Amino acid sequence: MSTRNPRILVVLPTLGDRIESLRETLATIEAQKLDVSLRLVLVAPVGATEARGLAREFGGTVIDDPKTGISAAINCGIMARQDEEFYAWMGDDDLFRAGGLKRLQDLLDASPKAIVSYGGCDYIDPKGKILARSRAGKLAQFLLPWGPDLIPHPGAMIRLDDLEVIGMFDTSLKYAMDLDAFLKLQKRGKFVSTRFPVSAFRWHPNSLTVANRLDSSLESEAVKTRHLPAAVRPFRFIWQYPIRWASAFAATRVSGRA
Repeated sequence: MSTRNPRILVVLPTLGDRIESLRETLATIEAQKLDVSLRLVLVAPVGATEARGLAREFGGTVIDDPKTGISAAINCGIMARQDEEFYAWMGDDDLFRAGGLKRLQDLLDASPKAIVSYGGCDYIDPKGKILARSRAGKLAQFLLPWGPDLIPHPGAMIRLDDLEVIGMFDTSLKYAMDLDAFLKLQKRGKFVSTRFPVSAFRWHPNSLTVANRLDSSLESEAVKTRHLPAAVRPFRFIWQYPIRWASAFAATRVSGRA
């Protein structure tokens, strides 16, 4: 498919220290061009010369990392927008499944009032073996304000106009910036989903959210609390601690498989 006038902006922030997995990630992004038109923007430090060169080999645009956190890096990528309609994010060791972006784009095209589409997500080990599969579907939308965030950032597509209206990603957040954005977007419009896996999240000890599980959980709880109605906030502990325990238990099981 021609990449002229791309509809999808894929933002990939990286420190440039995972070259082999980055190469595999870029290959899965390139493969999406068989079905959709997209433009890749890689955000990386100036010194990450190998990663920057690799992105250019795959036809990507390279933006300098502002070095003020991952949310700021993603925002820099979004601000490189030209005429694209949709935003998709990809970590430097995560993968798109074949036809994944096409499925997400088709969902939004079929529902013009929808502003977010998302699909299932495979959790894979460093070698690519599937450890678990998340296919929450519509349940993820119900759980979003108070339960675990089951909408995978690398498996979601957002209308860029709406993402810009909410101010993109909160740069004060390190782990739950996608949760915060989804909660803001949920107040603006409709979400649509498929249970079919559209992406894969690589589960390994060096992953930011895996290696810092407690910090990630606490930040997510703080984000959800500030989005709750004031009258409900005093009662959040009724479900907050069970959700924290359940999430930690699930993460431990997946880590054990990895």
